[in-house]
Amino acid sequence: MSTGATIFALSSGRGRAGVAVVRVSGPGAGFAVETLAGRLPQPRQAAFRRLATRDGDLIDEALVLWFPGPRSETGEDMAEFQVHGSRAVLSALFRALGALPEFRMAEPGEFVRRAFLNGKVDLTQVEGIADLVDAETDAQRRQALRQVTGGLAGLYDAWREQLTVAMALVEAAIDFSDEADVTADVLRDADMAADRLVSELNRHLAGAHRGEVVRDGFRVVLAGPPNVGKSSLLNALARRDVAIVSDEAGTTRDVLEVRLDLGGVPVVLTDTAGLRDAVGKVEQEGIRRTLARAEDADLVLWIVDALAPVPEPAGALRVGQAAILLVANKCDAVSGALAFPADIRLSARTGDGLERLTDELARRAADAVGDQAAGDLVPTSERQRVILQAALHHLEGFARGRSEDRPIELLAEDLRLAGQQLGRLTGRIDAEDVLGAVFARFCIGK
Repeated sequence: MSTGATIFALSSGRGRAGVAVVRVSGPGAGFAVETLAGRLPQPRQAAFRRLATRDGDLIDEALVLWFPGPRSETGEDMAEFQVHGSRAVLSALFRALGALPEFRMAEPGEFVRRAFLNGKVDLTQVEGIADLVDAETDAQRRQALRQVTGGLAGLYDAWREQLTVAMALVEAAIDFSDEADVTADVLRDADMAADRLVSELNRHLAGAHRGEVVRDGFRVVLAGPPNVGKSSLLNALARRDVAIVSDEAGTTRDVLEVRLDLGGVPVVLTDTAGLRDAVGKVEQEGIRRTLARAEDADLVLWIVDALAPVPEPAGALRVGQAAILLVANKCDAVSGALAFPADIRLSARTGDGLERLTDELARRAADAVGDQAAGDLVPTSERQRVILQAALHHLEGFARGRSEDRPIELLAEDLRLAGQQLGRLTGRIDAEDVLGAVFARFCIGK
């Protein structure tokens, strides 16, 4: 991805709109404004301009903004055209920009990537920006904003500074290895600093699942025998026809997902194939996927027919850390008490009991993410969690090495490797190996 070119893209939503925003970044941004709008506006002040091609063909009347680097979002010269949001206007503007020398359409995430390369944001903020663009619930918005505003970066940089102090102490012990009292004192201080970091990292990692639930959703799997109304329940909870409903056993053969916003927390409902001795390869594959989803779920709803219950989950069902909620469906056909204890009684057909189930799902999802208002900083992605675990591993190796009286040079290496991992969190160290994965989620224009 060349940073010598000037890039442009639509930064607002696609489709017919009152206003569309087109951004330009790179060394030719000012030239683009002068060519299409006649002259540069005052920096960071909107100006009304007529946009025209070099041949004088009028493109549109627009608001134009000019952001000279390095005081811009990307750190480069930037311009913004706010035009009418029709396809014809955008097509004409893109043709005019594309005809300028060394101009090209931006690639997904290229604006933010240039901001990162120019030191405007770190990798945790980059991930926060992507999460903020994708945010569907208040919990996701709040968590993403804590990253975008530098909360996680500040925490990780503070840890890295503490680790740098510990590393300096160990290096001092190496330099003064012939003075036993000095060596003992500095190593004791290094031990205390490393122990504090181990404690803080463990506490931080304990919240990793909460961060991932906010980001990816509280995963609820609807499981049970065939024909108990799992698909009908999914449709009722989603309030639209998502799954095909049929009396024929084995109708659902693949997993279907619906995302809900319950109390500001994202909840992912997954409808799955009925568990039975499958008769065909396709249904067998559906059952295999059911079992896999249940094992990774946060909550499994074991759905049974109130008239023909199978109150115990199938023997092949493995739920990992998930809780199981026994839900009796088709209760509208039952008079009196059920013949078995159920956590939730409902009828997907009539809607009776759905509100109670929804409230229970919202409560469990809220418990899973904790008190968002408290503003706890937690890891929000698998990348962060893996790197933090690697840093913790090296710090624990330092502690073991001290107890085993390993050579001090090896102890220093443990701390260096831990510091390297903390640097990778924000991109201060070895950024290139993670850039592709981080920016792959971005849309064009951001």
